[in-house]
Amino acid sequence: MTSISSEFGTTPTGAAGDLPELDPALMRTVLGHFATGVVAITGIDPQTSVPTGLAANSFTSVSLDPPLIAFCVAATSTSWPRVRAAGHYTVNILSAAQEPVCRQLAARGAEKFRGIEWQPSPAGAPILTDSLAWIEAELEAEHPAGDHTIVVSRVRHLYATDLAPLIFFRGRYGGVGPAESR
Repeated sequence: MTSISSEFGTTPTGAAGDLPELDPALMRTVLGHFATGVVAITGIDPQTSVPTGLAANSFTSVSLDPPLIAFCVAATSTSWPRVRAAGHYTVNILSAAQEPVCRQLAARGAEKFRGIEWQPSPAGAPILTDSLAWIEAELEAEHPAGDHTIVVSRVRHLYATDLAPLIFFRGRYGGVGPAESR
């Protein structure tokens, strides 16, 4: 058996049965090396009629036909059940200027939308002001996956701007310049 060394430790290679248990902290560190965009998933809580939402960095397109996207939420999320209950929700792709909005929506608590400006999507879900893009969607399917749930959603409406994206990399926020015109 050979080993791969890195600043994070030595990992033996070989048959899968030969590998030791994965350290969750090491997994978080290694996966943090994949730069991602950040989204805020927002809806109107049908019980209170107030906006609710959460931040996520696990988001992807799934299919063009039918138009599907997916994101992952923690199985322990208290916000996702309220967003799901709204029926329609908006996936706001956050711009570089929205780091404070991201941090606010990532925090626990009922006052997540205090001071956050938004306007309604065609179905009434919150579109966050200054988002890079937004996608109005509705639930297609949910799949339990360890300590998260994979949420597949059908796209109903969408829009994009040329703002610079908010990027998450190795536990920190950053950005890149706006997209070049093609």
